[in-house]
Amino acid sequence: MLLGFKNNKHLIKAFSVLFLWLFVIGVIFFLILFIYIELTLPDPESIAVRKVTESTKIYDKTGEVLLYDIHGEEKRTIIPWDQIPESIKKATLASEDADFYNHKGLDLKGILRALLKDVRDLDLSQGGSTITQQLVKKGLLGDEKTLTRKIKEALLAIEVEKRFTKDEILWMYLNQIPYGSNSYGIEAASKTFFGKAASELNINESAILASLIKAPSYYSPYGNHVEDLILRKNILLKRMSDLNLLTAEEYESAINSKVDFRSTIESIQSPHFVIMVKEYLENKYGQDAVESGGLKVITTLDTERQTAAEEIVTKYVQVNKEKYKASNASLVSIDPKTGEILSLVGSANYFDIENEGNFNVATAKRQPGSAFKPFAYAVAFQKGYPDFTIMFDVKTEFNPNCSPDSLQEKDQYGLDCYHPQNYDGRFRGPVTMRQSLAQSLNVPSVKTLYLAGVPEAIDLAENMGISTLQDKTRFGLSLVLGGAEVKLVDLVSAYGVFANDGIRSPWYFIKKIESADGAVLEETKTESKRILEPQVARMISDILSDNSARASVFGYSSSLYFPGRSVAAKTGTTQENRDAWVVGYSPSVVTGVWVGNNRQESMTKEGAGISAAGPMWHEFMAKALQKRPNEEFIKPDLVSSSEIMLNGNYENSDPHTIFYYKDKGNSQFDNWEWAVRKFFGL
Repeated sequence: MLLGFKNNKHLIKAFSVLFLWLFVIGVIFFLILFIYIELTLPDPESIAVRKVTESTKIYDKTGEVLLYDIHGEEKRTIIPWDQIPESIKKATLASEDADFYNHKGLDLKGILRALLKDVRDLDLSQGGSTITQQLVKKGLLGDEKTLTRKIKEALLAIEVEKRFTKDEILWMYLNQIPYGSNSYGIEAASKTFFGKAASELNINESAILASLIKAPSYYSPYGNHVEDLILRKNILLKRMSDLNLLTAEEYESAINSKVDFRSTIESIQSPHFVIMVKEYLENKYGQDAVESGGLKVITTLDTERQTAAEEIVTKYVQVNKEKYKASNASLVSIDPKTGEILSLVGSANYFDIENEGNFNVATAKRQPGSAFKPFAYAVAFQKGYPDFTIMFDVKTEFNPNCSPDSLQEKDQYGLDCYHPQNYDGRFRGPVTMRQSLAQSLNVPSVKTLYLAGVPEAIDLAENMGISTLQDKTRFGLSLVLGGAEVKLVDLVSAYGVFANDGIRSPWYFIKKIESADGAVLEETKTESKRILEPQVARMISDILSDNSARASVFGYSSSLYFPGRSVAAKTGTTQENRDAWVVGYSPSVVTGVWVGNNRQESMTKEGAGISAAGPMWHEFMAKALQKRPNEEFIKPDLVSSSEIMLNGNYENSDPHTIFYYKDKGNSQFDNWEWAVRKFFGL
């Protein structure tokens, strides 16, 4: 026992000595690090000067046509303290640093909170930054996320607080901070976004500008997140009220006031596309690197096709306004073999801020209507159903708990009954899957989805590139009629899998990024993957390019038809004609067009996909294919079956549904069977 006790004492003593040495070494290390950082600190007095160097340039796919120059020359006008309105001072304090006039440059609670989050997430993104720290970071240090930069930032903030008064620091901050659109300082920002001097800003406008500081590119009034900007502004106004920086009357007046932004006058080609590129660059490299790093960005944009797309969209939007009460449109065209976005028009007129022209519909969520149907049919074909499988187009109730006569609206559990109609209210009786898809018939398409399986159709759509279906449990059989929301750019890319013989090449818009010294920072390599068996992709393309199969609905000379060329196409129209779509492709180009109104207002009854979107889509595709040789789709192998219904035949004298021959115990059997027998008067 005594020996063990002595050993423990020696062990404790050894650990104590080791801990003491580690502590001493650690203190020496941090003293050396502190001295090094202190010696390498920039002069705090230089905080009043901020320089921007080389501009970032965004080019088309050739690297020769300049789309946008994110120029380094700052738009900035220094104004004296007394010309900065109290509203912008208060809004900035409430937004960025409410305790500014009480601390000595650092917010210790904020730093601790950010440090704990950084440790938890193994990240250095959290700052806990005061206004003084932000001024130091933007003016002297840059946005590099390293421990030494954060230490320098803290030391410099303390030094700046010693050398300048609080009013002087806030004055420098408001004259130097970036607000986006190359506007530095409150005066330039006020003139850029509102066309007025900063001294004329009201409370609402001041809150807008203060809201931009957090993420100028994301919240830009000329970007795709204006609604988020307004929401952030309203939250800031509430915070100002809670901090007693606004009276109740001032708050009510501001929260209910409309904000009128000045139209942007920047020289920018293909604006929706360029803004996508700019946001990507700033998210990855930081705003400072984009505005002053001299990056050279080669995109995928085909200038000739983009010009044609913009002209065609502008032309047909004017036509559609008069004919169908549709004030907006979007077009996306992709190379299905590589995934390159060749053309992208997000809205009719980017610079028409009053009508939300800066909103990018190409990346927004909209219901696709029948344009979703090919995914369901592709799954059915994968499961072995031939394209001439008989699907009865008859009025059918799909909720097994509702009466088969389709007269109920709710079942005994309070759930909706479901008996969809065709677009023209007619039912055609026995049709093949080929005819059903080509003619975009709703009832047999719902039946096809049931046979394919809703989860399987969702999985395939996601594998092909649809990114917006997250909560799969909320979808039922209405999915095949466009019950989910999709992005136009995703839908076009997904159709590219059909065009590319079942191989997916994900869409992208940047080919290469070079630094100012010519080093390649990133270069996109196409990563293709087989999603569909070639036979299935070929069957879909064969059906969607079968002019005879769709002629009874669309006519032989519709906008979907290109004499002498292999072109597949699918229309889509949503409930109450809120959205009109055409998505189609050749083996070398896939293009989608959306027509409608930004705020979900309905078009006229005539504003269907074929009429409102078809002519626009056809004219663009004609120009895109004009200089290309005709490429034929590879014909699918002939699929044969000896089974009744699957072989294109049914019993004329005694018709039954497919379940009669395959699965009489299916929950849909009774309703489907009743509907068929009723249609034939049996």
